[in-house]
Amino acid sequence: MSDAHHHTCSCCADPQSGPPMSYGAPAPVVWKARYAWRRDSELTADLCMIKGKHFFVHGLVEIPVLDGDEAFSWGVWVSLSEPNFARTHDLWEDPAREQEPPYFGWLSTELPVYADSTLNLKTHVRTRAVGRRPLIELEPTDHPLAVEQREGITMARVRELADQLLRG
Repeated sequence: MSDAHHHTCSCCADPQSGPPMSYGAPAPVVWKARYAWRRDSELTADLCMIKGKHFFVHGLVEIPVLDGDEAFSWGVWVSLSEPNFARTHDLWEDPAREQEPPYFGWLSTELPVYADSTLNLKTHVRTRAVGRRPLIELEPTDHPLAVEQREGITMARVRELADQLLRG
């Protein structure tokens, strides 16, 4: 095996082949640690409820990489209506969930690499096979994130994102 395309991550000694292909947010932007103590609020790796009134699902905005082998993905949170959240919850382990129509949702994750805020972008949430995160499709606007999802990005852009995120 050749090490030509491996580099060593600057923060640790592990060789990595290329930049990370996904990044995620641990919670919706409106979640606060104190909510964890409330009976009407909950945060899991997949779903979130705040004060029994606000409902979110964790999904992936997938962006085609034109010169790569796999898509780049942002792990984001999207708000759902209460009925759609209840349905998502009820169908969580049901293989028939793939037949669900897309749900409307507002993007609830701020991706700081974009100059324009990503909060409250309109999305469609597509339920996928059990065990896979929903696919988050952005409304086709001229927001840079929506453009990238539509048109794809290059590995050079993936490296640029990695640099921006590492610098914080």
